[in-house]
Amino acid sequence: MKEGFRQAMAWLHTWTGLIFGWLLFAIFLTGTMSYFKDEISHWSQPEIQRHALDPANSLALAQRYLAANAGPASSWFIRLPSEREPAISVGWRTPGEGRRGFVSKDLDAASGDVVQARDSRGGEFFYRFHFQLEMPHPWGRWLSTWCAFIMFLGLITGIITHKKIFKEFFTFRPGKGQRSWLDGHNAIGVLVLPFHLMISYSSLVLFMYMVMPAGILASYGGETNRYFSDLFGRDVEVTPAGVVAPLAALPTLYAKVQEQAPGANMGSVQVQNPNDQNARVTFTRASADNVAYRRSQSWSFDGVSGQALSSGAPESGMMMAAFSFAGLHMGNFAGPWLRWLYFAFGIAGTAVIGTGLVMWLGKRQLKHAKSARMPGELRLVEVLNIASMSGLMLAVAAFFWSNRLLPVALEGRGEWEVNAFLGVWALSLLHAVLRPGRRAWAEQLGLGALAFALLPVLNGLTTGQGLNHSIAVGDWVMAGFDLTALAVGLFLAWAASRMLRTPKPAVKRLSRVAKARAEAVTEVEAH
Repeated sequence: MKEGFRQAMAWLHTWTGLIFGWLLFAIFLTGTMSYFKDEISHWSQPEIQRHALDPANSLALAQRYLAANAGPASSWFIRLPSEREPAISVGWRTPGEGRRGFVSKDLDAASGDVVQARDSRGGEFFYRFHFQLEMPHPWGRWLSTWCAFIMFLGLITGIITHKKIFKEFFTFRPGKGQRSWLDGHNAIGVLVLPFHLMISYSSLVLFMYMVMPAGILASYGGETNRYFSDLFGRDVEVTPAGVVAPLAALPTLYAKVQEQAPGANMGSVQVQNPNDQNARVTFTRASADNVAYRRSQSWSFDGVSGQALSSGAPESGMMMAAFSFAGLHMGNFAGPWLRWLYFAFGIAGTAVIGTGLVMWLGKRQLKHAKSARMPGELRLVEVLNIASMSGLMLAVAAFFWSNRLLPVALEGRGEWEVNAFLGVWALSLLHAVLRPGRRAWAEQLGLGALAFALLPVLNGLTTGQGLNHSIAVGDWVMAGFDLTALAVGLFLAWAASRMLRTPKPAVKRLSRVAKARAEAVTEVEAH
């Protein structure tokens, strides 16, 4: 190439970043929010109260409820409460009804009573949007995987393009317009570069079966379900004997698991053929207990005698490596402080994408600063920048506001929350088209600041679980959400105030030599 390798990489970095940047911003922001998926879901369903954790008691309550309400079911499923999920989740499958025959309920962890919580997609919506984009399967996953590849490519080309990138990391010149945006882009990019490389690469590993299916097709042909069964392990089908027999007490079986793995947290419990002579109980360890997802972390028991049947086999090194990448990407193992670090790095990645989009437009706007009208293609980029960033923040706020304002008994309430999100996002695009650039930025950021800052007030008025209550009872998940919303509101208010300021005209600064020459000419002309 005539312009050289680095120039070609700069061109690739710039244009792929622009074309996919708007979608990448949404993917990164919702993915970052997903690190607090369970906390968002807890805020979205305030009817579910948090209690002190007691796994054995929770198992006893779940078994009592299922025995009374799901006796004929072919399988029972139980998810125990955790530091992040306050409810006991139970489910069962009715024989002969397929997927539609599955029923699920949330139980209070102290009483075992069914909790009538409002229907909400909660944090699950942002988690699913992150890699499915609210598109039909598998198109959303294809598109998000392609965007992950573009992000990975952008990181590599960015490293090649900025040969002094680590020197520039220590350089920041505030108040210098485009130079300040570039300094911030470089500094944030270098600071969290290892994290972003890991996130981008691991997302490709997660969906490798889609982007590199040749090996799977060669080994399994069209039977891809068999591949997933081998990969994640398959449930051994146990044929019911047709002889009624009492199920062993689940707390007793849990105690046996604790003898083999002291302190292990259980992610789920499955009971096959409950109240049958061939009943089987399987405990699966919580994913939060390990960095890597491990199929072997399960314990099976005879459901009647309580005799241990199996405890899994060790994973191969290759499988552990692949599952470690998946675990690092999702961050389920992270404790509160590490999860906040994940969140901060995710926000930094979102900021890198946003600053890149702003720089692309700003650099080209300078060339047309004296023109009365901006070229159509630049105006299009400006509109998409506004809608993809400030508009997305407004859409997120609309999701949370709808969670509190929609009637609790509304049919399909969870989908109406999603409709509010998508509807406000679409309106932000229309608003960006109708309003001048800086005014549109300021108005959307200002409205977003108001919406986020008032969320704690709205929460307190509609649920009685405002900051005064949540802090008093020690519900730091609810309080943390409200405080984070307040912080986001303050940040958006600061950004809106910056947009309301009249930009200073670009003035070319003369070098010392040029300035001296100009002064000399002026002095000669004066004489």
